[in-house]
Amino acid sequence: MLRKRLNEVVSDPRFERAIVILIVINAITLGLETNPAVMERFGPLLLAIDRTILWFFVLEILARWIADFRGFWRDPWRIFDFAVVGVALVPATGAFSVLRAFRVLRVLRLVSNIQAIRRVVAGLLQAIPGMGSIVLLLGLIFYIFAVIATKLFAAAFPEWFGSLGESAYTLFQVMTLESWSMGIVRPVMEQYPLAWALFVPFILVTSFTVLNLFIGVIVDAMQREHEAEAQADRAGIHNETANILAEVRALRSEMAELRASLATGSRHDA
Repeated sequence: MLRKRLNEVVSDPRFERAIVILIVINAITLGLETNPAVMERFGPLLLAIDRTILWFFVLEILARWIADFRGFWRDPWRIFDFAVVGVALVPATGAFSVLRAFRVLRVLRLVSNIQAIRRVVAGLLQAIPGMGSIVLLLGLIFYIFAVIATKLFAAAFPEWFGSLGESAYTLFQVMTLESWSMGIVRPVMEQYPLAWALFVPFILVTSFTVLNLFIGVIVDAMQREHEAEAQADRAGIHNETANILAEVRALRSEMAELRASLATGSRHDA
């Protein structure tokens, strides 16, 4: 009886909305705790709110355990919630004091409680295999251009191209287009006028081609996730319709039997 009642409570949309509200309030309090002036005036109150909300989260996890223990561990989002709350419960003293900064991870529970965000995350996870191939391609391009840049410019610009790692980091800055022209390429071109022939193709290949492949893969994965959800919804509607039709047929059959029984009874009476 208790398990059934708890299952009804944790499955109620109002309960989910209440948890989302607590997560938002907790995120605000954690942000306010970073302000020394606010902590000086309202520190005890903010800490009390933080601890209270944390124990609400603990009670929620326990309620979901009791309601459906096996189902809890089969749901990756619930495991994620458990891990986030578990980190918050680790004593933030001594060697574990650094974990106090990770309390803000509780805000990530919005991911598991808001369907739209869950859809985006699911799409990103589906995009990982395709993104891995693109990362490998990008790594090969970086390696090739870093070797060339090191051999060409190491002597004149050792702070930017003195080693393979430094060249790769400089090329990464160039790829992000952060001060790439005035900060790096033009100074190099003062000594190597044809240096643009290396940097411009690199920018075209990385910034305007390979990085756009990431966007394409992510969009495709999210589209597949949306189609899968739509297909699941259609399947659910189809099953529900089939069940309703079966019930209607059964009702018609019972009505026909009832009519036949009444007709037989009337003939016997006559």
